[in-house]
Amino acid sequence: MATRRQHRRAFPLVPLLITLMAAAAYGRLISDGSPSAPLVSVIRLAALAAAGAAEGKCEQSYGFLPCTTTVLGNLFLVLVYGFLMFKAATYLSAGSELLLEIMGPGLVGGLLLPILGALPDALLVLVSGLSGSKETAQSQVLIGMGLLAGSTVFLLTLLWGTCVVVGKCDLGPNREAVDLTNTKGFSLTGTGITTDVQTSYAARIMGLSVIPFIIAQFPKMLKTHHGQRLAVLLALIASFLLVLSYCLYQVFQPWIQRRKLAYAKHKHVISGILRHAQMQALGRLLNDDGTPNDDVIRKLFHKIDLDKSRTLSQAELHALIVGINFEEVDFDRMDAVEKVMDDFDTSRNDAVEEEEFVQGMKKWLNEAKRSVPASGAFSNKFINEFHERTRQEHDQLIDRSDEAVESVENPGWCIAKAVGFLLLGAAIAAAFADPLVDTVHNFSNATHIPSFFISFIALPLATNSSEAVSAIIFASRKKQRTCSLTFSEVYGGVTMNNTLCLGVFLALIYFRNLTWDFSSEVLIILVVCVIMALFTSFGTTFPLWTCLVAYMLYPLSLVIVYILDYVFGWS
Repeated sequence: MATRRQHRRAFPLVPLLITLMAAAAYGRLISDGSPSAPLVSVIRLAALAAAGAAEGKCEQSYGFLPCTTTVLGNLFLVLVYGFLMFKAATYLSAGSELLLEIMGPGLVGGLLLPILGALPDALLVLVSGLSGSKETAQSQVLIGMGLLAGSTVFLLTLLWGTCVVVGKCDLGPNREAVDLTNTKGFSLTGTGITTDVQTSYAARIMGLSVIPFIIAQFPKMLKTHHGQRLAVLLALIASFLLVLSYCLYQVFQPWIQRRKLAYAKHKHVISGILRHAQMQALGRLLNDDGTPNDDVIRKLFHKIDLDKSRTLSQAELHALIVGINFEEVDFDRMDAVEKVMDDFDTSRNDAVEEEEFVQGMKKWLNEAKRSVPASGAFSNKFINEFHERTRQEHDQLIDRSDEAVESVENPGWCIAKAVGFLLLGAAIAAAFADPLVDTVHNFSNATHIPSFFISFIALPLATNSSEAVSAIIFASRKKQRTCSLTFSEVYGGVTMNNTLCLGVFLALIYFRNLTWDFSSEVLIILVVCVIMALFTSFGTTFPLWTCLVAYMLYPLSLVIVYILDYVFGWS
């Protein structure tokens, strides 16, 4: 434990602020930058980081990847490898979603896809203590624990609170949120979100997922060192049993998978209509500065308005959708028409007026920009890229009785495409997980900031950003069903983090005979999970003030770890 303790020294404030600013810069990179432009920048700037190796001794990953001993050099490499892990998570998510669309809920969706979703986190946790001597592994395994705690706390605090803020609607007399109604501003008690009962079931499952943490920590609670190795083994077995149970639950109670399926399908309608409009040679939907082109949108409206009534009827929208090739999925066209009508017809008069059409198209285009940022001028290729993305959400979930899987055209090609995404994502994650962990460790040494705090703040951004952006966009639809899906996804992510990723971490501790000495880290996971589980398991309406509770838990977690470790010497 001497090796670990020497990394737990007091750290200066300035390097921590640098880390926080780097995390913010990384968040802007993945949300505002081009999918291709950052990769080009990475290639051009990688040589700069390699030059840092001459300034001091550092070990290159795989013998050729750049390394450095400087603060700025390691900061740059953290951003580079973090971006690559973000891309890996995006490819895995795209492949999983496409595979779910093809095969539907069942064994594949219930057993394979939850594991694939947690793969980037699991690989980072695994490599954090896999290589090097026992002393080195004991030191670096703090990075894995930082990711474990950071991902769980990030999802249940910052992301949960933000989804409440963007999804809030007015609370009615029955204290339930009224869809698409937001007239009370930021009233802490008069606005909020409402989810369905199934979402509270997902929160209860999330609450049960902390059991392995309690088992592993039990000897520490009794203040004894006897039986610690046995406790780790029992916790390891319990965590993988919970993973299996959760996956089997989804197989035999497939409503979670059905929600994910509905979450993915309607993107074909949105992106298909945008691409169809772009191909009609009416002009570019976006100006060079990225703003929607009102004139072109109005031209499209008049072209769809066959009877020149200056409103679009369901029949005219149906004619539009019938003429669009949605490629992989054969949609129920009438169901798609109803969803488009519900999204555009804000006056609820069963017709889409010109201004409603313009505003609806602008909303879709802005969502497309957030999902697939363009490089430089917004070209026609931008719409095609958006159409290819599987991360775009639909505006309203269909009833579970209507969530049957539509027939898929050319299923062989679609399966090959899905498998290709999965293999590419897994390969990137496997290749760059170890360099990222090494870089975080080097950055910790250069700044004297404990690696736990760096991994707690920065690594969850790399592995959870894609899901976070999608969840925020989807919650902003301000409907009960979209909020229900959003929070179900959040709780499912925490459940897999607390079971599968923890199981990998416990396997490292047990088989490498490392010391389990993570009392303060486990405490913050238990505090956040238990508070949020009690908060969300027995209620379906959450006023706006609840987001403040969630937000406060994030800095509180960091403060608790610092005080317990550096003031009271828990670890």
